[in-house]
Amino acid sequence: MDQLDTFNRRYNLLSKISASFFYSLAVAVALNFFWTPGHMYSSGMTGFAQLLNTLSQRFFPFTLSTSILYFVLNVPLFLLAWFKIGHKFTLFTIITVVLGSIMMHVIQPINMHVDPLICALFGGIVNGVGTGFALKNGISTGGIDIIGIVIRQKTGTSYGKVSISINLLIILAAGFAFGWTRALYSALTIFVNGRMIDAVYTQHQKLQVIIVTEYPQAIIDGIQERMHRGITIFHDVEGAYSHIEKTALLTVIDRYDMYDIVAIIKKYDPYAFMSVSEIEKVYGRFKEQEIV
Repeated sequence: MDQLDTFNRRYNLLSKISASFFYSLAVAVALNFFWTPGHMYSSGMTGFAQLLNTLSQRFFPFTLSTSILYFVLNVPLFLLAWFKIGHKFTLFTIITVVLGSIMMHVIQPINMHVDPLICALFGGIVNGVGTGFALKNGISTGGIDIIGIVIRQKTGTSYGKVSISINLLIILAAGFAFGWTRALYSALTIFVNGRMIDAVYTQHQKLQVIIVTEYPQAIIDGIQERMHRGITIFHDVEGAYSHIEKTALLTVIDRYDMYDIVAIIKKYDPYAFMSVSEIEKVYGRFKEQEIV
């Protein structure tokens, strides 16, 4: 058992470090291969760092590096993550932000003419996949990731929607300062980025499942043993075709749980009826996967 625990700890550590490195490559490629050549702005702290970098180029006698600004702007949010989310989470966030800053500096922007629409789409996709993969492995990329996680823990609001809402400020700033055409492309890349995060980071996506079965107790035991989910029971429901009395079970799961719940139902009642629908928010008690 001790050897297994040691293996699991080492595996989790390796997964988190790999996710940090993958994100740092993704954000550097998105920034220097797509956003900078396309003259558009990213989401979150990367976007704010880009804006400050552009302002320094235009109005200051010196230029503030985007990579350094990205790190500096994240420092106050490290404190928020430390007190509101978790210590290990914060340490890996610091590692991720440092790696991101280094990669932004090492991977230099390419000098070529690329259609801005292509830059907006591919920049959003690359960064969204990197950010979603990092969050899926329990680490943050800093900035709005931390704010989004804190808000989601309090309200249950989708992370991607929080990200899109906050990033409207970047769109307005980019529009007033640098023109509304580039603001439009910045809005597109931020939207694509948010949707890709939601597609990869599915922990926050909740599903309502209704199961109609003749063997409710076996399914209840299977769900509670494997997933620890609360279940509401509706007794004495009747099918309009067969007129056989059955039991309806209602539960809410993470999208991660979908494979497990289907396997449980197939095992205990392959003839059960199950409907699944996405839900926007959950109020009351719902066991979230902990972030540490």
